[in-house]
Amino acid sequence: MKTKDNLNIIKTCLPFSLRPAVDNLPSATQEIRLRVNRPVVIQAFDKTYYIDNSLRLTGNLEDDLLILTQRELIEAFSAICSYSVYSKQNEIINGFVTLKGGNRAGICGTAVVTDGKIINIRDITSINIRVCVEIIDCSNAVLNNVKDVFGGVLLCGPPCSGKTTILRDIARKISPKYRTAVIDTRGELAAVYGGIPQNDVGMSDVLNMYSKNDGFEHAIRCLSPEVIICDELSGEEDACSVLNAQKSGVTVYASAHCRDENELLCRPYLKSLIKTRCFETIVFLAAGENVGQVAEVKHIDELL
Repeated sequence: MKTKDNLNIIKTCLPFSLRPAVDNLPSATQEIRLRVNRPVVIQAFDKTYYIDNSLRLTGNLEDDLLILTQRELIEAFSAICSYSVYSKQNEIINGFVTLKGGNRAGICGTAVVTDGKIINIRDITSINIRVCVEIIDCSNAVLNNVKDVFGGVLLCGPPCSGKTTILRDIARKISPKYRTAVIDTRGELAAVYGGIPQNDVGMSDVLNMYSKNDGFEHAIRCLSPEVIICDELSGEEDACSVLNAQKSGVTVYASAHCRDENELLCRPYLKSLIKTRCFETIVFLAAGENVGQVAEVKHIDELL
């Protein structure tokens, strides 16, 4: 889906007073940030815009800017939840709501906690709407450095370097040939909306909103995958899931937040996966506008 189409979808999730401004947004829009009693912020790659009281874009924070009221923020939150907050409760407690087209809205407010677990978010103070961007064939540079499809790949990079976008494209490209399961823990890879993946993940089986542990176990037991794709390895439990997949003869393609080899090897759970050769190829991505830009590639023997 093109950015313009996604912006038209997002338009329906904004307060009525703000919707006309969407027609003025640049095609490079990545995020729309709504904060109560603050200016509306439009993030387009490395440039930040605001919306003035004439609903025009400006880069000057000192201009006469539109200030979002609490009523307008609540109006946007209701629209994001399709006017049924209860039906979106499971997503809300995870901090986001998936929108049609693969877009998503991050929710910020006051956590309601019971027995150490968040059961709701109330008094919404800000919403960050992220525009979904699919870039077909953005994984080419990564896959060109993979010697063996069944060797396992770890994508490393800072935030906004394109890790999720590339993993999604890898799923699209390899799933017609290899049985592929996507563990979409936070709904960012396939972006399932109403039971239908909004993003193109090819012929993959999608386990939506599963934890890594449950998703890996379910996939291996029930779906007989050759490849499992997941995003953001973030601790010992995730590492154990990957290791169990390797022991079951399943290849894993995953991502991790780390900028270089030093950061990678400083994290014990990632270092353990390297030592057990769960990933034959480690790709470090460069930050910037060009999604899929490879900064460095390390094959496993170079790290051991």
